[in-house]
Amino acid sequence: MDLEQWWTRVMPVTREWLAAHNGEALTPEVVADISRAGGLVASDAWWLGQRGPDGVFLSDAAMDWIEEQANGKDQAGQDT
Repeated sequence: MDLEQWWTRVMPVTREWLAAHNGEALTPEVVADISRAGGLVASDAWWLGQRGPDGVFLSDAAMDWIEEQANGKDQAGQDT
C-alpha cells in the first residue's frame, strides 16, 4: 500500500510523530501502526529508506511528502 493510502489510516498520534521526527528511525509503535494501516514495512516501497541497526527509516521523498502534509500542502504544492 502506498504512503498516501496508509497515511489517512494511521492514528493521528502516528502522523504527528512522523511530522515531528522527520528523518529519524521509526519507533516500533510507528512501524506497528503503519503495518496495521496496510503499509508493508517489509516491502521495497518507494517510501521506505534505509534499514539498519538503528531501525527503519523513510525515504527522502517520503519525508518531503510528510513535511508537505504537515505544512498543509497537497502534493501539487497547493494549500489544503
